[in-house]
Amino acid sequence: MRTPLARSLGVEFPIVAFSHCRDVVAAVSQAGGLGVLGAGANPPDILDLELRWIRERVGNRPFGVDFLIPNRYVGQDEGGLTRERLRERLSGEHEAFLDDLLRRYGVPPLVDAADDGRHGNISHKGAQELLDVAMSHQPKLIANALGPPTPEMVTAAHEGGALVASLVGRPEHATGQIELGVDVIVAQGYEAGGHTGEIASMVLTPAVVEAVSPTPVLAAGGIATGRQIAAALALGAQGVWTGSVWLTTAEAETSPTVRRKLLEAGVGDTVRSRCSTGKPARQLRTAWTEEWDAPTSPDPLPMPLQLILTAEAKQRIDRAAAAHPGAAELATYYVGQVVGLLKREQTTKQVMQRLIEEYIEAVGQLAGTLEQAWDPMIEGVRKS
Repeated sequence: MRTPLARSLGVEFPIVAFSHCRDVVAAVSQAGGLGVLGAGANPPDILDLELRWIRERVGNRPFGVDFLIPNRYVGQDEGGLTRERLRERLSGEHEAFLDDLLRRYGVPPLVDAADDGRHGNISHKGAQELLDVAMSHQPKLIANALGPPTPEMVTAAHEGGALVASLVGRPEHATGQIELGVDVIVAQGYEAGGHTGEIASMVLTPAVVEAVSPTPVLAAGGIATGRQIAAALALGAQGVWTGSVWLTTAEAETSPTVRRKLLEAGVGDTVRSRCSTGKPARQLRTAWTEEWDAPTSPDPLPMPLQLILTAEAKQRIDRAAAAHPGAAELATYYVGQVVGLLKREQTTKQVMQRLIEEYIEAVGQLAGTLEQAWDPMIEGVRKS
């Protein structure tokens, strides 16, 4: 599985694993892939601690950092507003709806309610602070999950010896990223978890490969088996960007309630909704998504207002889900349609081993079909 991109990243296998959990990131890099830490919601001091921990575990092996800087957001013209100024723009109607929702499902208040500063860095100003921290730990890849990377991001990454990746949902978006200096395009299909577009991976991946060649492409969306990795490479990608497959690992950050829901879910049990972040994001279909998407509910606020509006409510739900049935009904998480294939908990190392073994088996089966198809022709040539 040694593609040109794998060599550029310095990994044995071109399996890029996005996770908010540092344990998963470190384990993937230790196993020969590239773990990428989702840094968007972390304050700079927490990000520094997380990356320091990862570097101590992986040694000289490479890892990456992913940012969440949208192309459009409230306060963009000012480069980003303070949380206090953003809170001033919250709607009384939305706050009343959320209070009623939590009351109806019996979600108790937080005993130690506190604003931990998360989601305050979803702006260009906040990104610069995080970027400075990230580059001090010498990552091999810097990625932006929502829109084009900033010029400062590209410059800092290249000066620090890192490649820059950008996630796209349309071929025309990919060509624009190349002009900005992006080194790797992540073609994220409709079935992917989190923020995603409207074109499925089987169509999007080859279209993006053709649009940006020879720039390497990672396929994302619907990848949880080695067979799917083989399919991605057959479509022209030089590797895969994965996320959902790690959510049911032993090390993952998902709560026991959410983990159970993920393991029980089918391929049709996700929904693409604006209810959690303000932008379309695929997540587990639960009472939370259905309540927000009901015809009588207010439309979700734009990013980052929806994140700020729902931050404490999400904390209340997550902390109460184990003991309160109503909170358990509401609990959700970002995950792709491939969740229907995740039926048992494994360690991150076991998942990596499984992916590689399945990939080898799939490629072997394909090679066998080619040999069988050519056997009669080869025999005919020999007789002639």
